[in-house]
Amino acid sequence: MLPFLRSFRYAFRGLALCLRERNFRFHLALSAYMYGFLLAYDWFVLSRGEWAALILVTALVLLAEAFNTAIEAIVDLVSPQRQPLAAKAKDVGAAAVLVCSIGAVAAGVTLLYQPAAFRALWAYYQQRPGMFALLAVTLIGAAWFIWGIGRKK
Repeated sequence: MLPFLRSFRYAFRGLALCLRERNFRFHLALSAYMYGFLLAYDWFVLSRGEWAALILVTALVLLAEAFNTAIEAIVDLVSPQRQPLAAKAKDVGAAAVLVCSIGAVAAGVTLLYQPAAFRALWAYYQQRPGMFALLAVTLIGAAWFIWGIGRKK
C-alpha cells in the first residue's frame, strides 16, 4: 500500500512542476474562468455529454502541456547544447499543445456559442458595476498567476 500512496506524492510533485510553467498556468487560468462562468450562472445550457466533452478537451490541453514540459526536460538533459534534433523535438512538443489548444477552442466555441447566454452575461455585468470591478480584479490576479509566479529573478 505504501508504494501506491507514494506514487501520488510523485504525481503531485509533477503537478507542482507543471505549475511552474507559464503556459500551463495560462491554460489553467483560462479553464478556471470558463468553468467559473459556466457554473456560476445558469444561462449556459449544456448536456451531460457536452460537459464531458469540455472536461475532456480541457484535460487534453493540460495533458499536452505536461507532456511538452516532460519532453523539454528530457531534451535538455540529453542535449544541453543547441542541436537541430533537440530543437525539432521541442518544436513538435509545442505543436502538439497548439493542436490540442485549437481543438479545445473549436470545441468550446461549438458548445458555448449561445448568444442569449452571452447577452444575459453582458447585461448582468452592466447592471452590477461592483461585480464587473471584481471581475477586473480577478483578471489582474490571473495575470499575476500566469506571468508573475516562478519568474526568474
